[in-house]
Amino acid sequence: MAEDYYKTLEVSRSASAEEIAKAYRKLARKHHPDLNPDDKMAKQRFQEIQAAYDCLNEPEKRKMYDQFGQDYERMGSGPARRNPSDSGGVPGGFDFGDAFGTGGVDLGDLFRQFAGGSAGPVGAGRPGGSSARSRRGPERAVDRRDDIESAITVPFATAVMGGETEIHLDRGGVNESLRVKVPAGVQEGKKIRLRGQGHSRQGGLAGDLLLLIHVAPHPCFKMNGTDLELKLPITLGEAAAGGKVDVPTPGGIVTLTIPPGSQSGKRLRVKGQGVRNVSGTAGDLYIELQIKLPSTLSDETIKTLVSLDSVYSTHVRKEIAW
Repeated sequence: MAEDYYKTLEVSRSASAEEIAKAYRKLARKHHPDLNPDDKMAKQRFQEIQAAYDCLNEPEKRKMYDQFGQDYERMGSGPARRNPSDSGGVPGGFDFGDAFGTGGVDLGDLFRQFAGGSAGPVGAGRPGGSSARSRRGPERAVDRRDDIESAITVPFATAVMGGETEIHLDRGGVNESLRVKVPAGVQEGKKIRLRGQGHSRQGGLAGDLLLLIHVAPHPCFKMNGTDLELKLPITLGEAAAGGKVDVPTPGGIVTLTIPPGSQSGKRLRVKGQGVRNVSGTAGDLYIELQIKLPSTLSDETIKTLVSLDSVYSTHVRKEIAW
């Protein structure tokens, strides 16, 4: 464990709660072990970052840490705090929302991502570990329980098609791993409740594990509710003459017909190839065509393209006015 939590999060000792949360999110995405499979030290660094955030994110713990340093836990961590989800928020100002019931594009990379991305490790972000203790119900020894609240980031394809992901938790100073089923169509900001997976105190019931979902960004696709969006590069020839191109989707590769004379920005819809939700229905895939010039052009080719300017019947910027 790092000697100085502030150095671990790369913030000053006077950093605000917002600055601490921002630094945590950045470092957690950078050092998450699932995104650094070849780095044997990634898991240790991630755990150090998580421990630092768990302490500095809670005002009482941070106060004790500032006073006693690494010995703050032995000096007592202050009174139990109210469950942040009772007021709809979480430490650091995050909103848990409602409860849940690259330059040029290589299409080969897209095929591989959707072909093998239905389930996988957790992505960059804040996946697991940040906890908040609370007491539910009246002050009775037989009904005391502690919930754990944690944010996890799941790969884009897993969020769209469902699957399993592994999260890492800190339970009373003990780091544990847990496999979690992610339902197909889970949206950014939704919350999954795993009952009985929280802290358990002597003589009481085990609390729940509440997981706030962050969806890792995809280099090409975007999720808009149950719809998917894709900016698809096409050649000058495909734009002018039309043609058929293969496009990867969650349901497999589909053949898209490009109309002759297509312009950049033209949108095409592929029905039923969007995000499939818990009810089994799926949204659509919206494709925006983007005409892409070759990365290098010979002088002769440039002259040929310039000569095409004479083909335009009207000035292309005629309607642009202030």
